[in-house]
Amino acid sequence: MSMYLFHNLLLLDPRQDELRDGMQVLVEGGTVREVSDRPITSAAAERVDMGGRTLMPGLIDAHIHLVLTEVNIRLLSDVPLTLLAAKGSVAAREMLMRGFTTLRDTGGADWGLKAAIDQGLFVGPRVFIAGQPISQTGGHGDFRSRTQSTIFCACCSGLTWASRVADGVPEVVKAVRDELRKGADHIKIMVSGGVASQLDPLESLQFRVDEIEAAVDEATRWGTYVAAHAYSPKAVERAVRAGVRTIEHGNLIDAPVAGLMAERGAYLVPTLVTYDSMKRRGAEHGLSAASLAKNDVVLQAGLRSLDIARAAGVKIGLGSDLLGQLRNDHMNEFTIRREAMSAQEVIRSATLVNAEIVRHEGRLGEITPGGFADMLAVDGDPYRDLSVFDADGSRIAAIMLNGRWVKNRL
Repeated sequence: MSMYLFHNLLLLDPRQDELRDGMQVLVEGGTVREVSDRPITSAAAERVDMGGRTLMPGLIDAHIHLVLTEVNIRLLSDVPLTLLAAKGSVAAREMLMRGFTTLRDTGGADWGLKAAIDQGLFVGPRVFIAGQPISQTGGHGDFRSRTQSTIFCACCSGLTWASRVADGVPEVVKAVRDELRKGADHIKIMVSGGVASQLDPLESLQFRVDEIEAAVDEATRWGTYVAAHAYSPKAVERAVRAGVRTIEHGNLIDAPVAGLMAERGAYLVPTLVTYDSMKRRGAEHGLSAASLAKNDVVLQAGLRSLDIARAAGVKIGLGSDLLGQLRNDHMNEFTIRREAMSAQEVIRSATLVNAEIVRHEGRLGEITPGGFADMLAVDGDPYRDLSVFDADGSRIAAIMLNGRWVKNRL
């Protein structure tokens, strides 16, 4: 079992507003054993001189889609599952090299992809999966054309990983149970229109309340929770009142609905970078005029949604939601959020809050005794300069995942 003693460092504790000097950290196996402002003695540990760099917890992205490898999702209909898995493995490795040691996949990645990473067949972060998101007929996850009646074949079309369709309480119950059977860590449902879907109005209210409640009941009895794609105040309100735990996007929320979220303990996971990226680059990668028009609506409301949620006391996570060719814009989420939040708040969203969202608080998102040894060695002070997180991870000198080096140029 490997042991490492990190010294000569500045510790980024996301619970504090300033870096902590004079700290030492002892790692044993995959676990942080000791964090101290006094010298730690360990004859068995390999000493790691950080050279005055910042040691911080690995980042967490709470809204990604590893296998949605095209901006125009319908193009996945001709992609075989084997190729999709291979492309997903590349995306996972790239996200890890940017400093994200944990991902919450909110639709697409399955148990097989997660197991391949866990078994070391693919290089990537720890992953929490939703499996196939669940949509009503004609909803945000129904990617059929108007002239198409059949669902894409699950044996040969990558588009089937993007979602599944269920209507009525019995079908919703069966779909939730099936995703949980297949290894989902959480359930994702679509309760409003969306940008990537072509045929549904952005403000549409999807799933009846009893259908949403049925999904929540099934997930809760399994010991997990429901995340809901939602934009409008009414869509968010219906979901939260039905027991949904995390609201994905939420760009159009208003103050009363934000207050309800805070009261019910629901989390908001904004994904501002995806709208900025689709505005600039979506058309060249096949995004339709209809999608671009809807994108403009949510783009303009994005930063305001952060202000409203913060004022109401809603816990705000961090997601990206970038599809396919847009993923090299990943780290722009930090700089966009800086327009409405402090650097400390942005980092807390990507660490402490997201650790709560994946239900691993105290083990992820901070360097603390008993936590996972997921850590970054960063050149610079992220509290002073969020650009230390760039598209290539060039200012991350070392990455440790579960006590193992995946990058080390200390």
